[in-house]
Order: sequence, then structure tokens, then C-alpha cells
Amino acid sequence: MMESGVPQCNTCGEQVGLDSNGEVFVACHECNFPVCKACVDYEIREGRKACLHCGAPYDENLTVTDVGQEASGNHITMATYLNNDQDAGLHARNMSTVSTVDSELNGESGNPIWKNRLESWREKTDKKKRPPKKAVKEAEIPSEQQMEGKLPPDAAQPLSRVVPVSKTKLAPYRMVIILRLIILALFFHYRITHPVDSALGLWLTSVICEIWFAVSWVLDQFPKWSPINRETFVDQLSLRYEREGEPSELAAVDFFVSTVDPMKEPPLITANTVLSILAVDYPVDKVSCYVSDDGAAMLTFESLVETAEFARKWVPFCKKFLIEPRAPEFYFSQKIDYLKDKVQPSFVKERRAMKRDYEEFKVRINGLVAKAQKTPEDGWTMQDGTPWPGNNTRDHPGMIQVFLGHSGALDVEGNELPRLVYVSREKRPGYQHHKKAGAENALVRVSAILTNAPFILNLDCDHYVNNSKAVCEAMCFLMDPQVGKDVCYVQFPQRFDGIDRSDRYANRNIVFFDVNMKGLDGIQGPVYVGTGCVFNRQALYGYSPQSLPSVPKSSSYCSWCGSCCCCCCCFSSKKKPAKDISEVYRDSKRDDLNSAIFNLREINNYDEYERSMLISQTSFEKTFGLSSVFIESTLMENGGVPESANPSTLIKEAIQVISCGYEEKTAWGKEIGWIYGSVTEDILTGFKMHCRGWRSIYCVPLRPAFKGSAPINLSDRLHQVLRWALGSVEIFLSRHCPLWYGFGGGRLKWLQRLAYINTIVYPFTSLPLIAYCSIPAICLLTGKFIIPTLSNLASVLFLGLFISIILTSVLELRWSGVSIEDLWRNEQFWVIGGVSSHLFAVFQGLLKMLAGLDTNFTVTAKAADDGEFGELYAFKWTTLLIPPTTLIIINIVGVVAGFSDALNSGYESWGPLFGKVFFSFWVIFHLYPFLKGLMGRQNRTPTIVVLWSVLLASVFSLVWVKIDPFVSKVDSKTIAESCISIDC
Repeated sequence: MMESGVPQCNTCGEQVGLDSNGEVFVACHECNFPVCKACVDYEIREGRKACLHCGAPYDENLTVTDVGQEASGNHITMATYLNNDQDAGLHARNMSTVSTVDSELNGESGNPIWKNRLESWREKTDKKKRPPKKAVKEAEIPSEQQMEGKLPPDAAQPLSRVVPVSKTKLAPYRMVIILRLIILALFFHYRITHPVDSALGLWLTSVICEIWFAVSWVLDQFPKWSPINRETFVDQLSLRYEREGEPSELAAVDFFVSTVDPMKEPPLITANTVLSILAVDYPVDKVSCYVSDDGAAMLTFESLVETAEFARKWVPFCKKFLIEPRAPEFYFSQKIDYLKDKVQPSFVKERRAMKRDYEEFKVRINGLVAKAQKTPEDGWTMQDGTPWPGNNTRDHPGMIQVFLGHSGALDVEGNELPRLVYVSREKRPGYQHHKKAGAENALVRVSAILTNAPFILNLDCDHYVNNSKAVCEAMCFLMDPQVGKDVCYVQFPQRFDGIDRSDRYANRNIVFFDVNMKGLDGIQGPVYVGTGCVFNRQALYGYSPQSLPSVPKSSSYCSWCGSCCCCCCCFSSKKKPAKDISEVYRDSKRDDLNSAIFNLREINNYDEYERSMLISQTSFEKTFGLSSVFIESTLMENGGVPESANPSTLIKEAIQVISCGYEEKTAWGKEIGWIYGSVTEDILTGFKMHCRGWRSIYCVPLRPAFKGSAPINLSDRLHQVLRWALGSVEIFLSRHCPLWYGFGGGRLKWLQRLAYINTIVYPFTSLPLIAYCSIPAICLLTGKFIIPTLSNLASVLFLGLFISIILTSVLELRWSGVSIEDLWRNEQFWVIGGVSSHLFAVFQGLLKMLAGLDTNFTVTAKAADDGEFGELYAFKWTTLLIPPTTLIIINIVGVVAGFSDALNSGYESWGPLFGKVFFSFWVIFHLYPFLKGLMGRQNRTPTIVVLWSVLLASVFSLVWVKIDPFVSKVDSKTIAESCISIDC
């Protein structure tokens, strides 16, 4: 802790210190400007012998030697600081050794090391001055990406290439889009100039809805204007960075796995995800797996202990026999010939033994789950009898435990295993923890201190590594000297197991992942979807991409603080020539987002004194927090931890950065890390990176990189969509709305902005959609219609519009490879989700953001079936089912009423009836999967059949009564004559 009464140096932030007489050191007796001895020493050595504040010369008795000798004792480097403590058994396996530190009892976060940083900057500058041109050219490429001149010719080949869509497929597609746009304009001209006076309200409502649908189509369609595919060359990556006889030069990767409640997220599924990560085909010393337990559950911790033990057998087995996938649950459940391509005679015997070991592992995990069903009155206790620190899930200290790793347990063959780290951040009442985004940011800081890999791959706990080469696929982009310098992340598509063959509720999202994402890859890159993504750590820290032009030194705008007077006012003694007002405006416009906290290349434009002011303790602490060790790691572009670092001290520092108050008054969640403010933090995080000028890459390997599970039950699926839509509404009502955020920098491309606008306005389509789906029933019940009698020109317009819609879909299927069934399922669920989840999300978002009311919708299970896809047929009541059910009923009633009216009105009314019935059946057909989920059951006649039977029976009964086939046809004259004859 700092001594009271001793001022801080205005240059480096350390204490000014005492002179030889024991009094506070004063460099300038004219103004008493607080500067420490070390900084004065440096100024004198550089030839500046005057006060930085007032310009008065320093006292001649203040010699360089005296200052240097007295200051040298205060100079602390990172390495010596980290070696102050002894190793406290970091890799111990006993559960009671889990590291826990209460942030309230541990207020220190390490000694400042700003002078050490300044010296590194000086060395950097000196190196740049020696080779004037060549060094500048090499500095543009990170060291791990530089290609040495001795590389063989094969290794100099590109690591990836863009495969554009064939012009024969893309040109007609674009032509039809333009044609459809022209037809839409003519269509709306006709609709607006031909109102229906007898149904003016219905006509006006329908026109407004159609205009909204047209705008939504434009937002969705034009970002798909330039779709591309990509191809990677993993073999070239190996040739370049993994030369025989030399250590691997591949970049390290930190894996993040997040989980909260082990009762909802089964520990066995999380264990399989972790095992697939530990067995990935990548150098073991380059892989670290961090598991975030945001529920502080002892069940999760104990299951991770068992997982680490089983990994000692599973990892060498996978690498020996090239197993795919490397998640044991999914490998052993495959219904394929597992002997295919296997030539080792011992494979069958070892596979049987491994399957038996895995079944025993499952039994142990199931035993832990059964034990955790009932919590003891006194809470959980560890093996040595001490209470589990996380017994109170809302009030507990931070916990970190390291398994395996460099000095941990080896596998059964004596080889090193990747590092596995359990992390549970501190929780205290009264603090905002920001759910998943806060947990991910805690992992960013912990991993930066313990391993500091330059790249981060995050996965949900139910997404396992399906392709052991997935990391290499991503490195083909991130480590490519030409491609990777401005790539913030590489996004993989989500693929799923356990979905019914017909994909009734469009769980696979094929259209989004195989059409929309490929379109975005041709602009500025795909959006971040929350999992299966490899990040450049520097992008998460708020740095700008290297390819961005640096801010001119004379610019009056500071991209560090987002203002024009914060930092530059400190340099008032060095007047800069005034710039033209248009240049100042352009420079300030480019950085007015404050989107990049700072740019490393930008710092090099300043001289030593200016740089020392920018890299000040206060500046960094306001951005990253109070941990000097973490701040030092943010400046390491290529990652890594000093070899002399003391593991025990690193653990203490890591626990400090996961304290619940660490992020207060910092830029975490605002400008750096995962961004807060929405339940869909993934969209916000990717959007901020694209606004800074980064681009992303969409990687679709032949074998899916990752696979996960999706809710196949109707109610669960609707609630999942509700959460996504609610996040979009929150972003729409926040300062990060793409409609107005990020224009100043000019770094977000316009088509990319359209895509982001589409991601946040689509829930509002529910309002016109539910109105439009109600109009056919209202028309049938009232006998009115929204379209006047069609002329020949109008008929051509309507026909042209329908044909252009069909052609657009067909040509889109042609270049994307998506099946027509997937497209139809996507269309159906767009209507189902639009009239249910999206509608509720709009009202819930408005209540939450404007009135502060957080409404939750509860789901109650009613029935369930066993067997394959049994969950698909389970019925769970939820309020989300009400709107679509209502639409179905009123449209069915409308159809019956329409036929009844037509039968009573004569043949002239059948023509208008067909138009009305067509739109009603359009609604019913789109809601058909909803009907099946609402009433359909397996292994017996579905209730939907009964429903359709009643509908058809009603229609045919009315027709039968009208025709009267068994009554003879007698005219009125014959009846009158018969009445006279019988005197009636």
C-alpha cells in the first residue's frame, strides 16, 4: 500500500519518494511539481534539464548519479515481482487445495511496473531507428506470422483462399433481385393508387404491413449480394509453423467453456466438451481449457476432477488411433463401422477397454449427480471436511483450481497434457454480475495472467469439438500474414445432434448459417453467434486492427480518451501547428466512437515524453482495472507469460481479477471484452469490433468443427427464440443501436450495417405479421377484401411479384446448396416465431428498457414420451402458444364461414372466395408445424387429423345440404298447380 502524505509522480504514477534528508523529494523548487527521482534522472540523461511544468532549470546539485543511485532501488520488474512468493502446490489434486481469496481481504493487486514498460518502448524505438526501411516493413506482421527466408517453397504457399460463387449462378441471382425490387415499386404504386373504399381500414392496414415486409426483405436480401466460400490449407500451415526437429511455432489457444447450473446443463455433457478440447489435434503446450462455473456448484468441480483423471486415458487413445469425434459419448454412440480405416491390430482390444473405462466414468458422474439431488442442511463439504466455498451461490469468494498442465499429472503413456483450469468468479450481493458476458470477461482476465494465449476459442458447455483439426482451420486465417492482421475472430457454423429428421422447428438454422453468413463473409464478415468462435485477444482488448491508418501526430483528437483535450492538454508546452478545420473534423469523425481504446501503432507516433504520459498508470487502470500484471499482458501482442513467473503469485493475481468489484469504473463490458447491455451479448460484441474496423471470417470445414444440442420441443424452442428476440429489442433501445451508432468512424461498411439493423429490428415484424395473418379471416367473416377488382395490368403485377419471389428462392438455393425443405421449414418457423416469441419479446423489451419491469414466462411440463425424439412430442404449456393458436382458430372459422356464405349467395360469390381462402390457407400451412407440436402425438392417430376431418366435414356438409341430391327438382309453377288441385 502507498504511504500517506507522499504524492504520486505525474509521469509514471509511482511515489515521488524521499531525498537523502528523509523529506519528500522535490525536483523543482519553483512550482513543486511532483515528479519522482527516476523520471527526473531520465529527463536529465535525455538532455532536458528544465522542469516539465514551469520550465525552470533544475538545481545543479541534483546530479544524474545521485538520482540514478537512489532511484535504482525502487525499480521493480515484472519477473522479480512475480517471484516474491513460493509455489503453493498449484497443481495439487486434492479438492481442499482449491485456491480461494476474498477480495475484501485482499486489497492489493500488485506493484506498478510502468517504468519497465517505458524502457521496453525505448528499446522498440531504438530498434526501429537502426534499420530504417526494412524494420518498418517487418513490423507490420506479428513475429509469429513472419515468414523466414529459409522456408521451403511449399511452405510459402497461402494458408487459405477465397472461392467466389460462380458468375453463372450469381449474375442471374442479382438480376432477379433488381427485377423484384422494380416489381415491388410498381406493385406499391398500384396498391396505394387503388384503395378499397368499402374496406378502407383493412386496405390501409394491409398496405402498411406490406411496406414493412418489403423493407425487411431489403434488409435481409442485400447483405447476401456478394456471397463467398473459403478454402483452408491445413497442410501448408503445418509446413510453415511445425518444422521437423524444431519446436512448434503455432500460436497458443485458450479455450473457454461456460456453465451455470449442473442440474440444467448435465455434468456429463460438459465433461464430454472438456475431453474433446483436451484431445484436440494441436500441440499440448499450446492448449489451455478454462471452465467457468458461474453457479459455484461443487458438483461441477467434482465432475471436473473425474474428467481430468479420465482424460489421462482418453487423450492418448484419441491421438494414437485418430479418433473422430473426440467426445467419448458421441464417439461410442455412432452407428457406423468403427473399424473403417483402422489398421492397428490392438485397436479393437483397446477400444473395448476404453469403452469400459468410459462407462465406469459415466457411472461415477451419475453417482455425483444423484448425490447432489439433495443438499445437506449444513452445506457441502470437501474431502478434508472444510466447507465448500460456494455453498451460497450468491455470496462466495472467487475460486481457481488448475488440473493437469505443464507440471501436473501426465497421461498413462507419460506425455504432457493440456492445462485444465476451474474458475468460479466471486459473487457478492449488491453487485451486477452480467450473466454469461461477465463470466466470459472474468475468463479473459484469468487466462491473460495464467497463460495469455493470443487467441481465444469459446464454446457453450454442450458444444463439443467434432473436428480435431478445427483449431488449425482457424489458424489458417489468423496466422496468415496477409489475411490475419485485421481479423478479429473466425466464426464456425453451428451444427446440431439429436434433431428430428424433418427438423420440424428449423432448429438447424440452415438458411441462416449457409446463406446469410456466407453473404456477410463477402462484406466485412459474419456476426458473432455466441459459440464456436476463435477470437484475436487484441480485438477483445479494444485495440484497432493493424491495417488501419494511424492517427496523425498533430491531430487534436485523442483516440485514447475520446476527447480532444484530455491527453493533449498535458503537452501544452509543445505547441502543434494548427490544422485545417476540415482535417480536424475528419480526424475527429473517424474516432468519435471511442471504439478503439488505443492503437499500439498510434503510440509509436509520439516522442518519449508524450508516450510516457499516454502509457500512464491512471490511463490503463481506468480501462483495464487495477491489476498491473494483467495490464502488462495486454501489451504482449503475441501473448505468453514470463518463464520466471511464480505460479502461486499468478494464482493470487488471477483471483484478484475475478473479484466482483474489479470491473467498477473500468471499460469492461463497455468498450472491451464481451459487451454488456443485452441478453444477446454476442451480437453486441461482434458489432463493436466491426465498428472499430476489424473484419471477421466464416470458416466452414467439410467436417463440422463443433456440434451441440438444440431444444427440439416446441415450447423450449419458442423460449429460446424469445431470448434472442429480447436481446435484439434491448440493443434497439440502447445507445449501441446500429441505426445511429458507429457512423463517425466510417469503419462499418454499409451492407454490414444493414445486416446488423436487420438483426435488431426483426422482432418488430411481429406486429405487422400478426395483423396480416388476421386479415384473411376478417375478410372471410365480413365479406370484404383488401384488393379491388383486378385489371389486366394488376394481374400481371401480382403474377410477376409471385414469380420473382419464387425465382429469388430458387436461385438462392442454387448457389448456397440449401434444400427446398430447409427453406420451407425456415419460412414456416419465421411465421410461427413471429406471431409468438417475437411479439412477446417486443412488449417484454419495452417494459424492461422503458419501465424497468422484467417479465418472465414460466413453462410447466404436462407430458413426455420416452424413446428417440421423445422430447419432440412433449407438451409444455406456455403463454407463447396463445397468439398462434388464436390465429389458427379464427382462420379455420373464417374458412368455414366463407364457404357457408358462398353457398348461400350463389355462384357469383365463388370467385372472390378463392382469393380470401387462399390467404387463409397460406396462414394455416405456415402454422402447420405449430399445430403438430400442439396436438400431434407419436404412435397413435394425431389429433390434427381429427381437426382437419372436422373442417372438411363441415365444408362438405354445407355443400351437400345446398345441392340436395336426393330431392327431385320441381319448379314453382308445378308446385302452384298441385296446390290448387288439392285445394290447399
